[in-house]
This record gives sequence, structure tokens and C-alpha cells, in this order.
Amino acid sequence: MLHISDLTYRLGPRALFDKATAAIPARARVGFVGRNGSGKTTLFRIIGGELSPESGTIGLPRQARLGQVEQEAPGGPEKLVDFVLAADRERAALLAEAEDAQDPHRIAEIQTRLADISAHSAPARAAAILSGLGFDHAAQARPLSDFSGGWRMRVALAAVLFSTPDLLLLDEPTNYLDLEGTLWLIDYLKTYPATMLVISHDRDLLDAVADHILHLDQAKLSLYRGNYSGFERQRREQQAILLKHRKKQEEQRRHMQAFVDRFRAKATKARQAQSRLKMLAKLEPIAAIVDSEVLPFHFPSPARPLRPPIVALQGASVGYGETPVLRRLDLTIADDDRIALLGANGNGKSTFAKLIAGRLAPMGGEVRRSERLAVGFFAQHQIDDLDPKGTPYSHVAPLMPAAAPAQVRSRCARIGFSGGKAETRVSELSGGEKARLLLGLATFAGPHLLIMDEPTNHLDIDSRAALMEAINDYEGAVILVSHDRYLIEACADRLWLVADGTVRPFDGDMDDYRRRVLAAAGSPGQGAREREEREESRAGKAEARREPPRSRRETAPLRRRLEAVDERMKRLHDLLARVDAALAAPDAFAKDQAKASALAQQRGELERALIAAEKEWLELTEAAERAEA
Repeated sequence: MLHISDLTYRLGPRALFDKATAAIPARARVGFVGRNGSGKTTLFRIIGGELSPESGTIGLPRQARLGQVEQEAPGGPEKLVDFVLAADRERAALLAEAEDAQDPHRIAEIQTRLADISAHSAPARAAAILSGLGFDHAAQARPLSDFSGGWRMRVALAAVLFSTPDLLLLDEPTNYLDLEGTLWLIDYLKTYPATMLVISHDRDLLDAVADHILHLDQAKLSLYRGNYSGFERQRREQQAILLKHRKKQEEQRRHMQAFVDRFRAKATKARQAQSRLKMLAKLEPIAAIVDSEVLPFHFPSPARPLRPPIVALQGASVGYGETPVLRRLDLTIADDDRIALLGANGNGKSTFAKLIAGRLAPMGGEVRRSERLAVGFFAQHQIDDLDPKGTPYSHVAPLMPAAAPAQVRSRCARIGFSGGKAETRVSELSGGEKARLLLGLATFAGPHLLIMDEPTNHLDIDSRAALMEAINDYEGAVILVSHDRYLIEACADRLWLVADGTVRPFDGDMDDYRRRVLAAAGSPGQGAREREEREESRAGKAEARREPPRSRRETAPLRRRLEAVDERMKRLHDLLARVDAALAAPDAFAKDQAKASALAQQRGELERALIAAEKEWLELTEAAERAEA
């Protein structure tokens, strides 16, 4: 379907693609992954014809229709449903021609083609897509100009999905969606009938939708069969194999070099020594797969824990002006709670978060907070409040008025801005770096409660994994709003539903919530497949529902945290193997003593981290077994 051949493209001195080649099969659903800034969006622009490569070609079948979401949000007086219907240009053109056509033969051709493309059911399909993305029947009849930029980007996404192009290009399609829209989109894309290439850092989407992964690394493209979890497994296996081959090759190289050094001066062995030199020259070094370092997140835990509950609401209501948004709030938050807020955008999740943080006063009822309660608040829109002319140093320094400059720089480095990066202007930082800075500022003083509203929007997959670890290591309470299901399942112990003007605990897990969302949206992928899933799990679910509610809440999150810790242990084992291989070289300390010493120190840190991870794994295993008993 899509053939990328020997593609080369440079951005200034940096090569984004260097003779990169890949072949995407027809009807493949491909997840496109790589570090932020590696060139994924650039490849989309090259495929779309917006940019021209220095060399190489992009091959597509003749007459293939290409579809991608426009970067600018649509606007104007046009109704939402009309805008989406207009995205099918063939249907629009045929309907326009049908109004004026006089030739009976042409009229017959038009009506036949309209029937072939299911033109008459198009309004229902457009309405279903808009409904899945969060627009009810009344909203679909309103003009585009009534909606904010984020909601209009949803309309643009709906239009592209409705047009069903032969090659669908999606660049971070969940960035403008809430969890409910994300769940619907994942279900929709599972059955997409044509070829799809999607850039995403949402692991749940990549695992559920993708049957291939296209990886961009070091200016090269590699296509893997399977979803993202399969891709990670294959990468680990490749790393182990290459490490083994490199070790064997290095032994062979050292043996040959020793022979040359020993016998080069002897006339009787000179010919053999020259032969060894030629063999050495031909022995191409095996390049290891080296993952670039992911900086961890550090969230200081509260120095002095508070006695629970740290927040208690009794009959509370909250809103704006004289209009309450949420009523009848009877909830408590403990000092170590991990709560995820569920509910569609506009239902009041942000309003509830502001009430808990003390940024909104209750309109009625009672809200009791611990006297010394410190709250850290991260909201995506706050990135715009950072001083674009400022630097990480200038943002951190006011929080440490009595500290020496070296101490401020040390704290900047802990947040993730070491050396000269601490003096980089905010306007020159990437979206992920701005989010990192904002998270560092929000957690600076070790709050007792951390509220996070969509913290992953600008983070790649590895950075999201680092964020997940930081949240799980943090010892305070967490309230999380996110469209990233993987993050919710890994970090949240309790689910609260914000709907119908109130907030209440949700009795179920994320699979239950997914079914609820898809049933409400009338997902096209629901039908028989959903019924089949329900039938298969009915016996297990019936047994689970007989368990005490507290047991269910404890077991599922513990199992998810176990998986996360297990993944961390695998990564630490891989890193230890690499460091051991480097230290095992006979000349490791002779060549570069400082580097070897640093490696030895790094090995000690990795070993300590592995021991801590193994201890955590054992504790979680015991806790899960107790909860299931």
C-alpha cells in the first residue's frame, strides 16, 4: 500500500531520515512510534506532499485517497453534521450533479454509484461518529463557530473518519479527546476497513488497534508485526541477541589483534599477520540497539504525613456564580488514596478538582480539610502560564529564596534540566519539557495531595512509563484525570464517576467502564463482538461481583502495579547486562578509567534499584494474595 524507499530528509544539520525504507501492507493498522522530535510528523508531511525529501520516494497506488486531520481547527457558520458530510467529496459531488442531471443514463449511473457508496445512510453514519466523539444530537445541529478550538478539532477528526480514505494518517488523535472519546475511538479504529498509520503515545490504543508497529530510531525505519507489547518484546530479544553477538565478535577481534601485535615483526609470520589485518578490516562492528536515556520524574513525598481523612465532603455543592455544577457530594479522601476521575468533558471533573484543591469555595454543605494540607495542582492549560522569556532556573529560584545558585541548579537538574538546559528559554522547550517543568513546580514542596489533569499529553511512551513510576513511588494522595487508560489502570486504586451533577464511586473496573461508554455511544464495533465478550466473561464476572467491593478495588490495581514493577525489573536486568558487558572488557579501565569508574558506579545504582524493585514486587505479590484470599 505505502512504500517508503531510501528516504533522506534533513532539518538543518540533523538527519531525520537517512536512506530510510519501509513497506506498509494494504489494510494494515500501523502504530508509528519514536521519541518526540525524531521526525514522525515530518514523515506525515512528506507523505502528504507538503515537504519534499532530499532523496528517496514515497509510493502509493494510483487514485489512492489520503486522509489526515487538518492542523487548524475548522470554523464558520456550517453545522457540525453538514461539515462532516461534506468530507465525502464524491458523495457531495454526485448529489449536486443529481439535482441538475437531465440524461436518463447519467441519472441511473449517479443513483447506482450513490447506492454503492451507501450515500443515503451517510447522515446516520456521520451522526454516529459525532456522537462517539462527544457531540449529542442538539450539538450536531449547531454551527462550528459555537465551539472551542479543542472541540472543533474533534469535528475535524470526525470528518476524516467519515470520509474513510484509503490511507488514514492520524497524528496523536487522542490529544483533544477525553477518556470517553478515546475509548470510543479505539473501538472504532479496531475495525477500520483500509490502511491506517497512527502516531500515538497512548499504549492502550497501540496495543488494542495496531497489528504492525513502525519504529523511527536513529533516522531509520523498522516495521514490526504485532502490537506495541509485541514490539517491545521483539526489541528486548534483539538487544539480547546483538549483545551476545557483539561479545563474541569482540573476543574474535581481540584474538586477531593479539596475533598481529605478536607476530607482525617476524618474517615467518608476517604474511599471516597481514591476512589477520585484512580480516579485521572486513569485520564490521555490530551496532547495539541502544535506547536513549529517559529522565525519571521525581515527586517529593510529604515530609510529615497527615492523619486521614485529609479531605471530607458532606452534602457539598460547587459551581460558578449562582449555578451549581455538582451537588450532593459525600466523599472522603485518605492520605494514600489513588483516585481516577471518570466522566465526559463538561461534566465537572475540573470543577471538582478545584473544589478539592481549595481553588473554588463550596456553595453549600461542608468541606473539611486537614489544617496543614498542601496541594500540588497540575493542569495542562497551565503550560501557557509559564513565562516564555523565563528559564527553568528563573522559575525554580523564587521557590528557594535563601538558596545559593548551585543549590538552585541542583534542584533544576533533579527536575530534569541539568547544565545549560537550566538556562534555556521556556519558549524554546518542547511540549514534553514544559510539562516536566510544570510537574516539577507543582510537586516542588512535597504536597500531601497531588491533583493531575491530563499530565501525559506531551509525553512519549517511555516518559509516560517514567511518570507512572513516579506516581507509584510518591507517598501522598493522588487525584488523576487522564484519557490514558494504561496510566489509570497502573496508578489508580479507586474510580470515581463524575456524572449527572454529582460525584460517586464507580463500582467496577476500566473494562466495565469501557462497555458502559460504548453502549451509551452506540459504537459500530459493539454489536456481536461486545455480546460475545460479555458471554465469555459472564461466569467470571458473576463470581467477581460476589466478592466484597473492597477486595475488588484492591486486587485489580495491585495486579496492574505488579505488571509495572515486573516491567521495571526487566529493564533494570537489561541495563545491568549492558553495563556488565562493558565492564567485562579486559581494557575497560586501561582505555578510559573515568568512564569505567562511572560505569561501575552506575552498576551499583542499578543493582540497588533492582533490589528495591524485587522487594516491592514481593510486597505487592503478598498484598495481592491477601486481598484475593
